[in-house]
Amino acid sequence: MSTVAAEGEDLVTPSSPAGRNTGRPRPLPHALLPAAGATLLAAAGALVAVGCFLGLYIRPTSDDWCAAWKTRDLGVLGITADFYTTQNGRVANAFLSGLLYSGGPAGTKLLPTLIAVSLTAALVLLGRRLLHTLGHAPPLLLLTACALALQALLYYAGTRSYQVLLWAPATISHTLPSVIGLWALLLALATVNHPRRAVRTAGLAGALLTGFALGTLSEPFALVSGLLAALTAVLCLPRLRLAPTWRPFTWCLLWCTGLACGLAVLYTSPGARWRRAQQPEKPPMLSPAELRATYEDWLRMWDTVTGQRAYLAAAAAGLLLGLAAALRTRARPGPRTGSGPGTATGPGRAARAALLLLPLPVVVLGSFAVAAGLRSGYGPTGWTYARTWTSFLLPMELALCGYGVLLGVRAGPRLAARGPAAPAAATIAALCLTVASMASLVPALQQLTTTTVARSVAWDAQNARIRAETARGATDAGYRPLPIGNLAEPFFTSDHRRDWVAACVARWYDINRIHRR
Repeated sequence: MSTVAAEGEDLVTPSSPAGRNTGRPRPLPHALLPAAGATLLAAAGALVAVGCFLGLYIRPTSDDWCAAWKTRDLGVLGITADFYTTQNGRVANAFLSGLLYSGGPAGTKLLPTLIAVSLTAALVLLGRRLLHTLGHAPPLLLLTACALALQALLYYAGTRSYQVLLWAPATISHTLPSVIGLWALLLALATVNHPRRAVRTAGLAGALLTGFALGTLSEPFALVSGLLAALTAVLCLPRLRLAPTWRPFTWCLLWCTGLACGLAVLYTSPGARWRRAQQPEKPPMLSPAELRATYEDWLRMWDTVTGQRAYLAAAAAGLLLGLAAALRTRARPGPRTGSGPGTATGPGRAARAALLLLPLPVVVLGSFAVAAGLRSGYGPTGWTYARTWTSFLLPMELALCGYGVLLGVRAGPRLAARGPAAPAAATIAALCLTVASMASLVPALQQLTTTTVARSVAWDAQNARIRAETARGATDAGYRPLPIGNLAEPFFTSDHRRDWVAACVARWYDINRIHRR
Protein backbone atom coordinates (compact mmCIF):
# COMPACT_ATOMS: atom_id res chain seq x y z
CA MET A 1 0.00 0.00 0.00
CA SER A 2 1.22 3.50 -0.69
CA THR A 3 -0.68 5.24 2.11
CA VAL A 4 0.59 5.91 5.59
CA ALA A 5 -1.93 3.39 6.93
CA ALA A 6 0.32 0.68 5.53
CA GLU A 7 2.75 1.38 8.40
CA GLY A 8 0.43 0.02 11.05
CA GLU A 9 -3.19 0.73 11.87
CA ASP A 10 -5.85 2.86 10.18
CA LEU A 11 -5.80 6.62 10.27
CA VAL A 12 -8.48 8.46 12.18
CA THR A 13 -11.48 8.66 9.83
CA PRO A 14 -12.62 12.22 9.10
CA SER A 15 -16.12 13.21 8.16
CA SER A 16 -17.12 14.07 4.61
CA PRO A 17 -17.73 17.70 3.61
CA ALA A 18 -21.43 17.05 3.79
CA GLY A 19 -21.14 15.96 7.39
CA ARG A 20 -21.53 12.22 6.68
CA ASN A 21 -18.95 9.70 7.85
CA THR A 22 -17.67 7.91 4.79
CA GLY A 23 -16.54 4.91 6.84
CA ARG A 24 -13.12 4.93 5.12
CA PRO A 25 -9.95 6.70 6.16
CA ARG A 26 -8.86 9.71 4.15
CA PRO A 27 -5.08 9.36 4.22
CA LEU A 28 -2.46 12.05 4.33
CA PRO A 29 -0.40 12.63 1.19
CA HIS A 30 1.74 9.68 0.23
CA ALA A 31 4.34 8.74 2.83
CA LEU A 32 4.23 12.14 4.56
CA LEU A 33 4.73 10.83 8.10
CA PRO A 34 7.57 8.43 7.19
CA ALA A 35 9.22 11.20 5.18
CA ALA A 36 8.94 13.62 8.11
CA GLY A 37 10.41 11.04 10.44
CA ALA A 38 13.26 10.23 8.07
CA THR A 39 14.05 13.92 7.57
CA LEU A 40 14.23 14.64 11.28
CA LEU A 41 16.17 11.44 11.88
CA ALA A 42 18.75 12.42 9.27
CA ALA A 43 19.10 15.99 10.56
CA ALA A 44 19.32 15.15 14.26
CA GLY A 45 21.31 11.98 13.68
CA ALA A 46 23.92 13.87 11.68
CA LEU A 47 24.44 16.37 14.51
CA VAL A 48 24.82 13.66 17.14
CA ALA A 49 27.02 11.55 14.85
CA VAL A 50 29.45 14.45 14.44
CA GLY A 51 29.84 14.63 18.21
CA CYS A 52 30.49 10.90 18.42
CA PHE A 53 33.00 11.15 15.58
CA LEU A 54 34.83 13.96 17.38
CA GLY A 55 35.46 11.50 20.18
CA LEU A 56 38.29 10.15 18.04
CA TYR A 57 40.03 13.54 18.33
CA ILE A 58 39.79 13.94 22.10
CA ARG A 59 43.13 14.64 23.77
CA PRO A 60 43.90 15.24 27.48
CA THR A 61 43.43 18.66 29.02
CA SER A 62 42.86 20.06 32.49
CA ASP A 63 41.58 17.35 34.91
CA ASP A 64 42.33 14.65 32.33
CA TRP A 65 46.02 14.87 33.15
CA CYS A 66 45.49 14.27 36.86
CA ALA A 67 42.97 11.46 36.44
CA ALA A 68 45.16 9.75 33.86
CA TRP A 69 48.35 9.58 35.95
CA LYS A 70 46.52 8.70 39.15
CA THR A 71 44.72 5.82 37.46
CA ARG A 72 47.99 4.60 35.95
CA ASP A 73 49.97 4.82 39.20
CA LEU A 74 47.30 4.15 41.83
CA GLY A 75 44.78 1.96 40.03
CA VAL A 76 40.99 2.22 40.11
CA LEU A 77 40.67 1.75 43.86
CA GLY A 78 43.62 4.04 44.47
CA ILE A 79 42.12 6.99 42.62
CA THR A 80 38.81 6.34 44.39
CA ALA A 81 40.52 6.55 47.77
CA ASP A 82 42.42 9.66 46.65
CA PHE A 83 39.20 11.46 45.70
CA TYR A 84 37.66 10.59 49.06
CA THR A 85 40.62 11.63 51.20
CA THR A 86 42.21 14.55 49.32
CA GLN A 87 39.96 15.86 46.52
CA ASN A 88 36.19 16.23 46.87
CA GLY A 89 34.64 13.03 48.25
CA ARG A 90 32.99 11.96 44.98
CA VAL A 91 33.82 8.28 45.30
CA ALA A 92 31.46 7.05 42.55
CA ASN A 93 32.84 9.76 40.28
CA ALA A 94 36.41 8.65 41.01
CA PHE A 95 35.57 4.98 40.52
CA LEU A 96 34.03 5.62 37.09
CA SER A 97 36.97 7.86 36.16
CA GLY A 98 39.36 5.08 37.14
CA LEU A 99 37.50 2.59 34.97
CA LEU A 100 37.50 5.01 32.05
CA TYR A 101 41.17 6.03 32.18
CA SER A 102 42.40 2.51 32.89
CA GLY A 103 41.63 1.76 29.25
CA GLY A 104 44.03 4.47 28.10
CA PRO A 105 42.97 6.95 25.42
CA ALA A 106 40.35 4.55 24.05
CA GLY A 107 38.08 5.08 27.05
CA THR A 108 37.69 8.83 26.60
CA LYS A 109 37.30 8.45 22.83
CA LEU A 110 34.46 5.93 23.13
CA LEU A 111 32.60 7.67 25.96
CA PRO A 112 30.64 10.15 23.76
CA THR A 113 29.35 7.30 21.60
CA LEU A 114 28.41 5.19 24.62
CA ILE A 115 26.51 8.11 26.14
CA ALA A 116 24.71 8.87 22.87
CA VAL A 117 23.65 5.26 22.31
CA SER A 118 22.47 4.65 25.88
CA LEU A 119 20.63 7.98 26.05
CA THR A 120 18.91 7.31 22.72
CA ALA A 121 17.70 3.91 23.90
CA ALA A 122 16.45 5.33 27.20
CA LEU A 123 14.54 8.17 25.53
CA VAL A 124 12.96 5.84 22.97
CA LEU A 125 11.78 3.42 25.65
CA LEU A 126 10.44 6.28 27.76
CA GLY A 127 8.60 7.73 24.75
CA ARG A 128 7.04 4.34 23.98
CA ARG A 129 5.67 4.15 27.50
CA LEU A 130 4.23 7.66 27.28
CA LEU A 131 2.44 7.00 23.99
CA HIS A 132 1.15 3.62 25.16
CA THR A 133 -0.23 5.36 28.24
CA LEU A 134 -2.01 7.85 25.99
CA GLY A 135 -3.48 4.94 24.02
CA HIS A 136 -1.45 5.19 20.81
CA ALA A 137 0.98 2.93 19.00
CA PRO A 138 4.35 4.72 18.98
CA PRO A 139 5.97 5.41 15.59
CA LEU A 140 9.50 4.07 16.15
CA LEU A 141 11.10 6.16 13.40
CA LEU A 142 9.87 9.45 14.84
CA LEU A 143 10.57 8.31 18.40
CA THR A 144 14.20 7.72 17.51
CA ALA A 145 14.37 11.02 15.63
CA CYS A 146 12.98 12.91 18.63
CA ALA A 147 15.45 11.21 20.96
CA LEU A 148 18.33 12.32 18.75
CA ALA A 149 16.92 15.84 18.46
CA LEU A 150 16.76 16.20 22.24
CA GLN A 151 20.34 15.00 22.48
CA ALA A 152 21.56 17.45 19.87
CA LEU A 153 20.02 20.26 21.93
CA LEU A 154 21.55 18.93 25.12
CA TYR A 155 25.03 18.72 23.62
CA TYR A 156 25.21 21.82 21.42
CA ALA A 157 22.61 24.40 22.48
CA GLY A 158 24.54 25.44 25.59
CA THR A 159 27.67 27.51 25.95
CA ARG A 160 30.01 24.62 26.87
CA SER A 161 29.47 22.00 24.19
CA TYR A 162 32.99 20.57 24.46
CA GLN A 163 32.63 20.03 28.18
CA VAL A 164 29.15 18.51 28.00
CA LEU A 165 30.02 15.81 25.45
CA LEU A 166 33.76 15.52 24.82
CA TRP A 167 35.51 16.27 28.11
CA ALA A 168 35.36 13.09 30.18
CA PRO A 169 35.52 14.64 33.69
CA ALA A 170 32.46 16.78 32.93
CA THR A 171 30.51 14.08 31.09
CA ILE A 172 31.04 11.69 34.01
CA SER A 173 29.97 14.34 36.52
CA HIS A 174 27.09 16.02 34.69
CA THR A 175 25.98 14.17 31.54
CA LEU A 176 26.25 10.55 32.58
CA PRO A 177 24.09 11.03 35.73
CA SER A 178 21.12 12.04 33.57
CA VAL A 179 21.54 8.88 31.51
CA ILE A 180 21.68 6.76 34.66
CA GLY A 181 18.65 8.61 36.03
CA LEU A 182 16.55 7.84 32.95
CA TRP A 183 17.43 4.15 33.10
CA ALA A 184 16.59 4.16 36.81
CA LEU A 185 13.19 5.64 35.95
CA LEU A 186 12.61 2.92 33.36
CA LEU A 187 13.59 0.32 35.94
CA ALA A 188 11.09 1.82 38.36
CA LEU A 189 8.29 1.73 35.79
CA ALA A 190 9.09 -1.90 35.02
CA THR A 191 9.34 -3.17 38.59
CA VAL A 192 7.27 -1.02 40.93
CA ASN A 193 3.98 -2.81 40.13
CA HIS A 194 5.40 -6.10 38.93
CA PRO A 195 3.33 -9.12 40.06
CA ARG A 196 6.39 -10.92 41.44
CA ARG A 197 7.47 -9.74 44.87
CA ALA A 198 11.13 -10.56 44.25
CA VAL A 199 11.19 -8.26 41.22
CA ARG A 200 9.56 -5.45 43.18
CA THR A 201 12.06 -5.88 46.00
CA ALA A 202 14.97 -5.82 43.56
CA GLY A 203 13.61 -2.61 42.04
CA LEU A 204 13.40 -0.95 45.47
CA ALA A 205 16.92 -2.07 46.36
CA GLY A 206 18.12 -0.74 43.01
CA ALA A 207 16.53 2.65 43.76
CA LEU A 208 18.38 2.90 47.08
CA LEU A 209 21.75 1.81 45.71
CA THR A 210 21.53 3.88 42.53
CA GLY A 211 20.50 6.95 44.52
CA PHE A 212 23.48 6.48 46.83
CA ALA A 213 25.87 6.16 43.90
CA LEU A 214 24.48 9.28 42.21
CA GLY A 215 24.74 11.18 45.49
CA THR A 216 28.51 10.59 45.39
CA LEU A 217 28.70 11.21 41.64
CA SER A 218 27.09 14.59 41.01
CA GLU A 219 25.69 17.10 43.52
CA PRO A 220 23.68 19.11 40.94
CA PHE A 221 21.94 16.02 39.60
CA ALA A 222 21.29 14.77 43.13
CA LEU A 223 19.53 18.03 43.96
CA VAL A 224 17.35 18.07 40.84
CA SER A 225 16.46 14.38 40.87
CA GLY A 226 15.81 14.49 44.61
CA LEU A 227 13.38 17.37 44.11
CA LEU A 228 11.63 15.47 41.32
CA ALA A 229 11.36 12.29 43.43
CA ALA A 230 10.08 14.20 46.47
CA LEU A 231 7.32 15.96 44.52
CA THR A 232 6.41 12.73 42.75
CA ALA A 233 6.19 10.95 46.10
CA VAL A 234 3.64 13.50 47.30
CA LEU A 235 1.54 13.01 44.16
CA CYS A 236 1.80 9.23 44.53
CA LEU A 237 0.10 9.18 47.92
CA PRO A 238 -2.81 6.74 47.54
CA ARG A 239 -5.19 9.37 48.90
CA LEU A 240 -4.79 11.32 45.66
CA ARG A 241 -5.60 8.19 43.60
CA LEU A 242 -2.85 8.79 41.03
CA ALA A 243 -1.23 5.61 42.36
CA PRO A 244 -3.41 2.80 43.73
CA THR A 245 -0.74 1.49 46.17
CA TRP A 246 2.11 2.75 48.33
CA ARG A 247 4.71 1.18 46.03
CA PRO A 248 5.54 4.27 43.89
CA PHE A 249 5.74 6.39 47.05
CA THR A 250 8.11 3.84 48.60
CA TRP A 251 10.32 3.81 45.51
CA CYS A 252 10.61 7.61 45.54
CA LEU A 253 11.31 7.59 49.27
CA LEU A 254 14.13 5.06 48.88
CA TRP A 255 15.57 7.06 45.97
CA CYS A 256 15.67 10.22 48.09
CA THR A 257 17.15 8.25 50.99
CA GLY A 258 19.94 6.93 48.78
CA LEU A 259 20.68 10.41 47.46
CA ALA A 260 20.76 11.86 50.96
CA CYS A 261 23.12 9.14 52.21
CA GLY A 262 25.42 9.61 49.22
CA LEU A 263 25.53 13.39 49.70
CA ALA A 264 26.24 12.89 53.39
CA VAL A 265 29.21 10.63 52.62
CA LEU A 266 30.47 13.18 50.11
CA TYR A 267 30.01 16.22 52.35
CA THR A 268 31.65 14.66 55.42
CA SER A 269 34.61 13.18 53.51
CA PRO A 270 38.14 14.42 54.29
CA GLY A 271 38.50 15.53 50.70
CA ALA A 272 35.38 17.72 50.83
CA ARG A 273 36.48 19.24 54.14
CA TRP A 274 39.90 20.03 52.65
CA ARG A 275 38.28 21.60 49.60
CA ARG A 276 36.01 23.81 51.70
CA ALA A 277 39.02 24.90 53.76
CA GLN A 278 40.70 26.27 50.63
CA GLN A 279 37.85 28.67 49.91
CA PRO A 280 37.77 32.19 51.30
CA GLU A 281 35.32 33.05 54.06
CA LYS A 282 31.89 33.90 52.64
CA PRO A 283 28.45 34.87 54.00
CA PRO A 284 26.01 32.04 54.84
CA MET A 285 24.17 30.66 51.83
CA LEU A 286 20.76 31.51 53.32
CA SER A 287 21.63 35.09 54.25
CA PRO A 288 19.56 37.77 52.47
CA ALA A 289 22.57 39.07 50.55
CA GLU A 290 23.58 35.61 49.32
CA LEU A 291 20.01 34.67 48.39
CA ARG A 292 19.70 37.86 46.36
CA ALA A 293 23.04 37.20 44.64
CA THR A 294 21.99 33.61 43.92
CA TYR A 295 18.73 34.88 42.46
CA GLU A 296 20.66 37.22 40.15
CA ASP A 297 22.90 34.34 39.08
CA TRP A 298 19.79 32.25 38.43
CA LEU A 299 18.36 35.03 36.22
CA ARG A 300 21.63 35.18 34.27
CA MET A 301 21.49 31.44 33.68
CA TRP A 302 17.94 31.59 32.37
CA ASP A 303 18.68 34.67 30.29
CA THR A 304 21.30 32.54 28.52
CA VAL A 305 18.97 29.56 28.13
CA THR A 306 15.94 31.51 26.88
CA GLY A 307 18.14 33.37 24.43
CA GLN A 308 18.83 30.10 22.61
CA ARG A 309 15.98 29.62 20.12
CA ALA A 310 17.14 26.11 19.30
CA TYR A 311 15.26 24.83 22.37
CA LEU A 312 12.04 25.41 20.42
CA ALA A 313 12.96 22.23 18.57
CA ALA A 314 12.13 20.18 21.69
CA ALA A 315 8.51 21.33 21.73
CA ALA A 316 8.20 21.16 17.94
CA ALA A 317 9.60 17.63 17.81
CA GLY A 318 7.14 16.57 20.51
CA LEU A 319 4.28 18.11 18.56
CA LEU A 320 5.35 16.24 15.44
CA LEU A 321 5.54 12.98 17.39
CA GLY A 322 2.12 13.53 18.95
CA LEU A 323 0.54 14.34 15.59
CA ALA A 324 2.08 11.26 14.01
CA ALA A 325 0.91 8.99 16.82
CA ALA A 326 -2.64 10.36 16.67
CA LEU A 327 -2.92 10.36 12.88
CA ARG A 328 -1.50 6.92 12.15
CA THR A 329 -3.40 4.94 14.80
CA ARG A 330 -6.81 4.85 16.31
CA ALA A 331 -6.78 5.61 20.02
CA ARG A 332 -7.10 2.35 21.90
CA PRO A 333 -9.80 2.17 24.58
CA GLY A 334 -8.45 2.23 28.09
CA PRO A 335 -9.66 2.65 31.65
CA ARG A 336 -11.28 5.98 32.37
CA THR A 337 -9.55 8.17 34.85
CA GLY A 338 -12.60 10.03 36.04
CA SER A 339 -13.74 13.51 35.17
CA GLY A 340 -13.37 15.34 38.44
CA PRO A 341 -12.52 15.23 42.07
CA GLY A 342 -14.16 12.68 44.19
CA THR A 343 -14.79 10.12 41.46
CA ALA A 344 -14.41 6.51 42.40
CA THR A 345 -12.76 5.52 39.12
CA GLY A 346 -9.66 7.67 39.13
CA PRO A 347 -7.79 10.71 40.46
CA GLY A 348 -9.41 14.07 40.84
CA ARG A 349 -8.92 16.91 38.41
CA ALA A 350 -6.62 18.77 40.77
CA ALA A 351 -4.33 15.73 41.16
CA ARG A 352 -4.13 15.23 37.41
CA ALA A 353 -3.40 18.92 36.88
CA ALA A 354 -0.63 18.74 39.48
CA LEU A 355 0.90 15.77 37.69
CA LEU A 356 0.76 17.63 34.39
CA LEU A 357 2.44 20.70 35.90
CA LEU A 358 5.04 18.71 37.87
CA PRO A 359 7.95 19.52 35.48
CA LEU A 360 7.59 23.26 36.09
CA PRO A 361 8.61 23.39 39.77
CA VAL A 362 11.25 20.74 39.13
CA VAL A 363 12.94 22.83 36.43
CA VAL A 364 12.48 26.20 38.16
CA LEU A 365 13.44 25.17 41.70
CA GLY A 366 16.03 22.65 40.48
CA SER A 367 17.83 25.28 38.44
CA PHE A 368 17.82 27.63 41.45
CA ALA A 369 19.35 24.87 43.59
CA VAL A 370 22.06 24.38 40.95
CA ALA A 371 22.74 28.13 40.92
CA ALA A 372 23.03 28.12 44.73
CA GLY A 373 25.42 25.16 44.67
CA LEU A 374 27.58 26.77 41.99
CA ARG A 375 27.81 30.02 43.90
CA SER A 376 28.71 28.18 47.08
CA GLY A 377 31.40 26.10 45.38
CA TYR A 378 32.86 28.51 42.82
CA GLY A 379 31.91 32.00 43.96
CA PRO A 380 30.36 34.85 41.94
CA THR A 381 31.39 33.34 38.59
CA GLY A 382 30.06 29.87 39.43
CA TRP A 383 26.90 30.33 37.38
CA THR A 384 29.02 30.35 34.21
CA TYR A 385 29.97 26.65 34.72
CA ALA A 386 27.34 25.68 32.18
CA ARG A 387 28.36 22.02 32.10
CA THR A 388 26.40 21.62 35.34
CA TRP A 389 23.20 22.97 33.75
CA THR A 390 22.62 19.59 32.13
CA SER A 391 20.95 18.47 35.35
CA PHE A 392 17.97 20.76 34.75
CA LEU A 393 18.23 21.30 30.99
CA LEU A 394 17.38 17.68 30.16
CA PRO A 395 14.23 17.77 32.34
CA MET A 396 13.33 21.07 30.65
CA GLU A 397 13.72 19.53 27.20
CA LEU A 398 11.73 16.45 28.21
CA ALA A 399 8.96 18.69 29.56
CA LEU A 400 8.83 20.76 26.36
CA CYS A 401 8.76 17.61 24.26
CA GLY A 402 6.11 15.98 26.48
CA TYR A 403 3.83 19.01 26.31
CA GLY A 404 4.28 19.00 22.54
CA VAL A 405 3.27 15.32 22.42
CA LEU A 406 0.14 15.99 24.46
CA LEU A 407 -0.79 18.90 22.21
CA GLY A 408 -0.24 16.81 19.08
CA VAL A 409 -2.28 13.89 20.40
CA ARG A 410 -5.18 16.21 21.24
CA ALA A 411 -5.00 18.18 18.01
CA GLY A 412 -4.47 15.25 15.63
CA PRO A 413 -8.05 13.88 15.51
CA ARG A 414 -9.53 17.37 15.28
CA LEU A 415 -7.28 18.24 12.37
CA ALA A 416 -8.06 14.94 10.67
CA ALA A 417 -11.79 15.72 10.89
CA ARG A 418 -11.19 18.68 8.57
CA GLY A 419 -9.73 16.57 5.81
CA PRO A 420 -6.17 15.55 4.88
CA ALA A 421 -4.94 19.08 4.14
CA ALA A 422 -5.07 20.29 7.76
CA PRO A 423 -3.02 17.48 9.37
CA ALA A 424 -0.60 17.57 6.44
CA ALA A 425 -0.03 21.30 6.94
CA ALA A 426 0.42 20.86 10.69
CA THR A 427 2.90 18.01 10.18
CA ILE A 428 4.96 20.00 7.70
CA ALA A 429 4.91 23.11 9.92
CA ALA A 430 6.08 21.13 12.96
CA LEU A 431 8.85 19.48 10.95
CA CYS A 432 10.05 22.78 9.49
CA LEU A 433 10.11 24.45 12.91
CA THR A 434 12.09 21.56 14.38
CA VAL A 435 14.65 21.45 11.60
CA ALA A 436 14.99 25.24 11.41
CA SER A 437 15.55 25.50 15.16
CA MET A 438 18.17 22.77 15.08
CA ALA A 439 19.88 24.38 12.10
CA SER A 440 20.96 27.21 14.38
CA LEU A 441 23.28 24.71 16.09
CA VAL A 442 25.31 24.07 12.95
CA PRO A 443 27.72 27.08 13.07
CA ALA A 444 28.77 26.34 16.65
CA LEU A 445 29.20 22.66 15.81
CA GLN A 446 31.38 23.56 12.83
CA GLN A 447 33.61 25.66 15.08
CA LEU A 448 33.75 22.88 17.67
CA THR A 449 34.77 20.41 14.98
CA THR A 450 37.51 22.64 13.59
CA THR A 451 38.90 23.45 17.03
CA THR A 452 38.87 19.86 18.27
CA VAL A 453 40.54 18.38 15.20
CA ALA A 454 43.17 21.14 14.97
CA ARG A 455 44.05 20.73 18.64
CA SER A 456 44.40 16.96 18.30
CA VAL A 457 46.95 17.41 15.50
CA ALA A 458 48.97 19.94 17.52
CA TRP A 459 48.70 17.81 20.68
CA ASP A 460 49.96 14.67 18.91
CA ALA A 461 52.99 16.53 17.55
CA GLN A 462 53.83 17.99 20.96
CA ASN A 463 53.32 14.65 22.72
CA ALA A 464 55.69 12.94 20.29
CA ARG A 465 58.33 15.62 20.92
CA ILE A 466 58.05 15.38 24.72
CA ARG A 467 58.19 11.59 24.59
CA ALA A 468 61.33 11.78 22.51
CA GLU A 469 62.94 14.22 24.93
CA THR A 470 62.13 12.11 27.98
CA ALA A 471 63.46 9.02 26.22
CA ARG A 472 66.79 10.85 25.95
CA GLY A 473 66.76 11.47 29.71
CA ALA A 474 65.27 14.97 29.92
CA THR A 475 63.70 15.89 33.27
CA ASP A 476 62.33 19.30 32.25
CA ALA A 477 60.33 19.57 29.03
CA GLY A 478 58.88 22.50 27.16
CA TYR A 479 55.10 22.60 26.81
CA ARG A 480 52.97 24.91 24.70
CA PRO A 481 49.45 25.36 26.16
CA LEU A 482 46.70 24.13 23.85
CA PRO A 483 43.50 25.54 25.40
CA ILE A 484 40.07 24.25 24.37
CA GLY A 485 36.56 24.44 25.74
CA ASN A 486 37.34 27.12 28.36
CA LEU A 487 39.39 24.57 30.29
CA ALA A 488 42.62 25.08 32.21
CA GLU A 489 45.93 24.22 30.60
CA PRO A 490 49.43 24.40 32.12
CA PHE A 491 50.56 27.93 33.07
CA PHE A 492 47.00 29.15 33.58
CA THR A 493 48.38 30.97 36.65
CA SER A 494 51.63 32.83 37.20
CA ASP A 495 52.13 31.13 40.58
CA HIS A 496 53.87 27.85 39.82
CA ARG A 497 52.87 26.41 43.21
CA ARG A 498 49.18 26.75 42.31
CA ASP A 499 49.60 25.40 38.78
CA TRP A 500 48.12 21.94 39.44
CA VAL A 501 47.68 21.25 35.70
CA ALA A 502 51.42 21.65 35.02
CA ALA A 503 52.20 19.39 37.98
CA CYS A 504 49.88 16.67 36.64
CA VAL A 505 51.37 16.95 33.14
CA ALA A 506 54.84 16.46 34.60
CA ARG A 507 53.67 13.43 36.59
CA TRP A 508 52.08 11.96 33.46
CA TYR A 509 55.36 12.24 31.53
CA ASP A 510 57.41 11.07 34.56
CA ILE A 511 59.57 14.20 34.63
CA ASN A 512 60.30 16.79 37.32
CA ARG A 513 58.56 19.75 35.72
CA ILE A 514 57.57 21.45 32.48
CA HIS A 515 58.26 24.99 31.31
CA ARG A 516 56.47 27.22 28.84
CA ARG A 517 57.64 26.69 25.29
